Amino acid sequence: MDVLSGLGVNLGGLVSNFLGYVIPFLFVLTLVVFFHELGHFWVARRAGVRVLTFSLGFGPEIAGFTDRKGTRWRLAAVPLGGYVRFFGDEDAASTPDATRLAQMSPAERKESFFFQPVAWRAAIVAAGPIANFLLAIAIFAFVFMVFGKQVTAPRVDQVNPGSVAEMAGFKPGDLVLEIDGSPVESFSDMQRIVGGHAGEPLTFTVERGDRQLSLTATPELKEVKDPFGNVHRTGLLGISRSLSTADVTTHRYGPVEAVGMGVQETWFVVARTFDYIGGLMTGRESADQLGGPIRIAQVSAKVATFGIGALLSLAAVLSVSIGILNLFPIPLLDGGHLLFYAFEAVRGRPLSARTQDIGFRIGLALVLMLMLFATWNDVLHIPAM
Repeated sequence: MDVLSGLGVNLGGLVSNFLGYVIPFLFVLTLVVFFHELGHFWVARRAGVRVLTFSLGFGPEIAGFTDRKGTRWRLAAVPLGGYVRFFGDEDAASTPDATRLAQMSPAERKESFFFQPVAWRAAIVAAGPIANFLLAIAIFAFVFMVFGKQVTAPRVDQVNPGSVAEMAGFKPGDLVLEIDGSPVESFSDMQRIVGGHAGEPLTFTVERGDRQLSLTATPELKEVKDPFGNVHRTGLLGISRSLSTADVTTHRYGPVEAVGMGVQETWFVVARTFDYIGGLMTGRESADQLGGPIRIAQVSAKVATFGIGALLSLAAVLSVSIGILNLFPIPLLDGGHLLFYAFEAVRGRPLSARTQDIGFRIGLALVLMLMLFATWNDVLHIPAM
């Protein structure tokens, strides 16, 4: 009985841990994928294109229904993405079915994606990433209205011995007012500016007692580990924030302010993403930060422990990331389709079927290599979970 009881406890713990990863992961990924595909779907319907399938996930169907316009809404077994399939598509990647297209009647061509004007096709394709950005803005705005934003005053609590901050003359109790002439409202604002300007001299306007001083410091590029075990290279001064109750407040925003804050947060994620890509090219950033489904599940599980507000914010960040990724000019992704349409608009006719087929094959190879690399990074991070 003791052995069986022990096995039952262990099994229960395993199930609990499994669900602790799976449920937050599915919530975050399904939310982001649904709105991405909804963007494609909504604009396609506006254009008069017949939508055959709206699928969350790939593989065998678990559940689904067919709406009055003939679209099959399905939940599939492999929840690692989704797709919208249009009339005339050969597969989920929107590869044209050349044989079927050639046999279409004039009435059918009006409902086919591939016979739409290039402007409509581009709008349908671009709608997915745009929906991701709009979703991120909406989520951030909702979080700022309902849960608020914790703001820590940009006050120095401690200065690390031998740090850049100490050499620049920072003292405990200093309140940072401006950096290079730009107002600083919180410690997070200061972290963002400093983190993105490693190796560049910055001028700080500091309030010390009843005086204002000007200090110059050059953030030092260092590797830091976030609460989820990911290592980042960022600029640091060597100071810590004040945790005094007088310096930590929670602000809740009205709808208009919250939307503005949502736009700012979304833009920050976009800018930080491109800054990271630029860092990869220059060697300042490490490629081991790239992650796939396992890393998303790991981070989702940890973020979920902080509450629904934190999990929603993660979904917003992931939504921006997926939107940006899909705009890369790689055939098979939305950005690759838009690249083909740009050539078509300039040339006055589409690229040849052979050229597009070669492009899709190259795109598939690149996407598979990226997925394999990201998964390998995920596997390397499993011990850190």
